[in-house]
Amino acid sequence: MADLATVWHWPLSEMLPMSLGDLAAWRERARVRTQAQKAS
Repeated sequence: MADLATVWHWPLSEMLPMSLGDLAAWRERARVRTQAQKAS
């Protein structure tokens, strides 16, 4: 969850209600976004 907070600037209160599947999907989006930034 720390990586989501870092990339998307979300507080814990926004992430706690999310399902594990939602968190995993957003984590993947964060990974892709971070990889794209490193490649630039």
